[in-house]
Amino acid sequence: GELGVNIPDSRCFDGWDGYQKMLEVKEINYVIHATPPRFRPTQVLAAVKAGKHVFMEKPGAVDAPGVRTLLEAFEIAQQKGLGIACGTQRRHMKGYNETIQRIQGGEIGEIEYLRCYWNGGVIWVIEQTPEMSDMEWQLRNWNYFTWLGGDHYVEQHVHNLDVMNWVMGTHPVKAFGMGGRQARQAPIHGHIYDHFAVEYEYPNGVRMFSQARQMNHCEGKVEEAVHGTKGTSNCANWVRAKEGRPWRFRDAEVNAYQQEHQNLIASIRAGKPINEARNLAESTLTGIMGRDAAYSGQTVEWEQMLNSEKAWGPTKLEFGPLPMPPVPNPGEYKVA
Repeated sequence: GELGVNIPDSRCFDGWDGYQKMLEVKEINYVIHATPPRFRPTQVLAAVKAGKHVFMEKPGAVDAPGVRTLLEAFEIAQQKGLGIACGTQRRHMKGYNETIQRIQGGEIGEIEYLRCYWNGGVIWVIEQTPEMSDMEWQLRNWNYFTWLGGDHYVEQHVHNLDVMNWVMGTHPVKAFGMGGRQARQAPIHGHIYDHFAVEYEYPNGVRMFSQARQMNHCEGKVEEAVHGTKGTSNCANWVRAKEGRPWRFRDAEVNAYQQEHQNLIASIRAGKPINEARNLAESTLTGIMGRDAAYSGQTVEWEQMLNSEKAWGPTKLEFGPLPMPPVPNPGEYKVA
């Protein structure tokens, strides 16, 4: 290719077990995991067991068993001194880091409540061709199937939920919310929802309000906010205290998508590899808890969600027929 990288066919692996063959290649020491989220926990765990550093995209999983697997990978990486960086790239931006440092330093006082949003349009979609089996189509159109992507509330909104947990220094203990499927009802859009609104409670009683929507021709809003006794902030680049001068981040910002890799590689070379897998596991479970609160119409608690045995998707991975799951119906959907 243009980079002068020549990869022979013997080093190109496909199939359900392709990742296992790849991990057997001794020269590989840094793995980028960017396949659908359903496969992430198992494959990241295998990578750290094989002694590889990992960059993993978000979210970390689509269900609680996957989150527990990711937490196991976090522990093994810690023991082995392996790095895991995640695609929650806001954590690698200068503006967010400096702003949140100021929030945690008390510049807006005690936090009273938080808000976050990912309200955007419909993203890419892959139509099923006559040649594609159901399984192949769902794999290619993975955003629209909870078993593969987690629903957009988990897959996309995890960025904003991650910032909220980062600000609070912990994860919520419960969630209550609602959602549905209104503007995006075609079969090509699978069975997931197109809008959510969820209220969370953190251990100290502070509430966080969250919205996520994928609908065209609607007002867009992708941001976070925190309100304190002494002021407010957008978490990203400004703090407005009720008294004193407002502060704004004015330095040059990094390319976050490059910086997340550069930070991981620099940490490995310095002998102090970063490990963001627990942060991502907790932000992912925050999303799963909110999603299941909306799916079920019930309050969902953290420990209940973390210990859930509900695993999404077929138990056996094989190409062929795969019925589309029903749209989750509140009042009928069960969390456990």
